[in-house]
Amino acid sequence: MLSGPAGLLLTTAALAIGALALWQVFRPLSQGSKYYLIIFLAGVLPLVFLAYPADLRLPARLRARRPASARPTVTDWVLVALAVTACLYPVLPIRIGSGGGGYNAFLDRQGLLAPTDLVLGTVLLLLLLEACRRTTGWILPVVCLLFLSYGYYGGLLPQSWPVAHAGLDFSQLVDAFYNSDSGFYGTPLDVAASYIVLFTIYGAVLELSGAGRFFVELSAAAFRRSRTGAGRTAVASGFLLGTVSGSGAATTVSIGAVTWPLLRRAGYPPERAGGMLAAAGVGAILSPPTLGAAAFIIAEYLGVSYLQVLGWATVPTVLYYLGILLAVEIDARRSGVRPVVIDVGSPWRLLARFGYHFASLIAIIVFLAVGMSATRAVVFAILLAVALSFLASRNDRAHRLTPGRLVTALVTGVRGVLAVTAVCAAAGIITATTTKTGLGPQAAALLIGGAQAATSDPTLVLVLTALLAAVALTLLGLAVPVTASFVIGWVIVGPALLDLGVTAPAAAMFVFYFAVLSEVSPPTALAAVAAAAVTGGRLVPTMWQTLRYALPAYLIPIAFVITPAGLGLLGIGGVQRIAFAAAVTALSVAVLAVAAGGWLPGVGPAGAPERVLGALAGVTLLWLEPVPVTVGVTLAVVAAAGVFIRRAGRSSSGSPANPVEEQL
Repeated sequence: MLSGPAGLLLTTAALAIGALALWQVFRPLSQGSKYYLIIFLAGVLPLVFLAYPADLRLPARLRARRPASARPTVTDWVLVALAVTACLYPVLPIRIGSGGGGYNAFLDRQGLLAPTDLVLGTVLLLLLLEACRRTTGWILPVVCLLFLSYGYYGGLLPQSWPVAHAGLDFSQLVDAFYNSDSGFYGTPLDVAASYIVLFTIYGAVLELSGAGRFFVELSAAAFRRSRTGAGRTAVASGFLLGTVSGSGAATTVSIGAVTWPLLRRAGYPPERAGGMLAAAGVGAILSPPTLGAAAFIIAEYLGVSYLQVLGWATVPTVLYYLGILLAVEIDARRSGVRPVVIDVGSPWRLLARFGYHFASLIAIIVFLAVGMSATRAVVFAILLAVALSFLASRNDRAHRLTPGRLVTALVTGVRGVLAVTAVCAAAGIITATTTKTGLGPQAAALLIGGAQAATSDPTLVLVLTALLAAVALTLLGLAVPVTASFVIGWVIVGPALLDLGVTAPAAAMFVFYFAVLSEVSPPTALAAVAAAAVTGGRLVPTMWQTLRYALPAYLIPIAFVITPAGLGLLGIGGVQRIAFAAAVTALSVAVLAVAAGGWLPGVGPAGAPERVLGALAGVTLLWLEPVPVTVGVTLAVVAAAGVFIRRAGRSSSGSPANPVEEQL
C-alpha cells in the first residue's frame, strides 16, 4: 500500500469511485451511461499510474503492485494530471470554436473532431496503452498498436487480399476510439464500471468478513478423514473461494498458502501440487455466481441476463472440477501419497457457526431468479453480508464489518478493478477498429475457407473450424489477459462459428472458455506461475502438470459447438438432452482422466495400449451423437478390460496387483 499524499489520494479516489458505482445502481446519472463511463475512467485511470510502477525490469504480470517505499515519480504525477484532463475533457464546459461546450457539444462533434478533440483523444490513447503495459505487460499494447496500424494502413494492402479495406485516416480512428460507443467507452468498459467493480467490492467484503478462511476450513473438515483429503481440500477450496474471487491467480495464491503445507505433508511433489492448485484456482473464473469479467461482457453482447450466463456455465464447471477430482484420486493411488491429519473441527459445527457466509451467495442467485438486475443483486448481497457479519459473529468479532473495515473493503474492491478497467478501455481500440474496417466478417471467411479447403462435408467443416478456432484462441490467450482475449476472440472467431450455424450462447461460451484457459496454457500460464511461487516448484513442469489437471476444460467447449446435443452442456434443450449430454461428457472426462493419469482406481495401472484406447474413447464421446457415443463406450470398455487383464496377469505371476493401494 502506498503511504503519504499518494496513498491518501489513492484511498480517497477509490472510495469516491466505489461510492459512485454503488449510487449509480439506484440513481443513474441523468446524462446517461456514457457520461458515467467518462467519470469512472477519469477516476480509475489516474490511479493506475499511482498504484503500478513503470519499472520495466520484470514483466508487469509477475510484479507486485507498487510497494509503500516506492513513491510515485514526477513522471507518474504528470501522467496522472494528463489522465484526468484527457478523460474529463468531454464533459467540461470548454467552448470549441464557434460551437458550444460541454458533453452534448462533444457528442455533436462525432465524425468532425476539433483539433483539441484530436489531441486529447490521442493523449488518452497513449495513456491507455501505458496503463495496459504497467498492469499486464507489453503484449496487449503491441496487439492494440497492430490493430491501430491495420486500421490506418489497411487501405494500402492489395485489394485482392481478403483483409484489405478502404483505409482510415488518423482522425477517423481517434474519433472511433474517443467519441463513439464502440471505442474506449464501449461495452467492455461499461461492464467494468457497472458490474465488475461491484463484484470485486463484494469479494473484498466477503474476504474481510472471514468467508475465505471459512471456505478453506470447511473444505478441510469435509475431507479430514480421507486418504486423499489434502488434494480434495485444495480442489474444494478452489471452487468455494472461486465463487467470490473471479481471479484464477489470486485464488491459486489464496488456497496455496493454506493447503500447500498439507499437500507437502501428504507427499506431493512441488510441481504436481502446483499443477493441482493452479487448475483448481483457475476454476474461479468458471465458477458461479461470480464468473470472470468476460462473463458479464457475454451478457451485454448477447442481451441476456447474467443469470442465463450462470446457467450456461454450471454443467461445464461441475465437469471441470470432476476431472480435477478424478485426477487427484488417480495421483493418490499411483504415487502413494500419505494420509495426513487435518486439525479442524466437525464440518457441521463449522456450518452451524459460520454457514451464514453462504447466505449472500445464495441471495445473489435468488435475486437474479426473481428478475432483479445483477448490479442490484450484488449490492443487496453486500448489504446482507455486512449485516450478517454483526448478527452472526459473537464469537468472531475480528471480522465484523465496522465502518472502518467497510471503507477498507470498498477501497480494496476498487483497487482490484484498476487493471481490468485499463484492459477494458483499451479493448475499445480493437473493437472500434474491427467495426470500422469490417475485419470480423473477413476473418470469419478466412477461418471457414481454411476448413473448407480441407473438406467439403459441412459437419467436418464445422469440426475443423472449431479446432482451428480453439488453436487460435489458445495462442491469443498466451499473449493477452482473459478479458481482452475474449473481446478479440468474439469479434474475430465468433462470426465464423455463427456463420456455420452455431448458436450465439454456444459460440460465446466457446470463446469464453478458451480465453480463460490462457491462465493455464504454457508458456505463460499465470495461475501456474503463481502456484510455482507458492510451492517452490520448477516452473515448466508445474505448467505441464496444470495442463494435465485442466484437460477437460480444453475439450468440453468443443463438445457444445460441434453437435446440437452439445447444447445440453449449457443447460439448453430440455431435461433429456441436458441429462444425456452431462452423463456422456462425465464419462468422457473420467476416461480421459484415467488415460492421462495411467491408473484405473480400484484396479491398477493402465499400460500404453489401454491409455491410447482411453484417450480415443474420451475424445470420441465428446461427439454427442448415438454412433460416436456407442463407439466411445465400446473403446472405454475394451480399455478397462485391458487393465483388468493386466491386473490378472500380475496376480498370476505372484506380484502384487496394486502395491500402492495395498500400502494405503
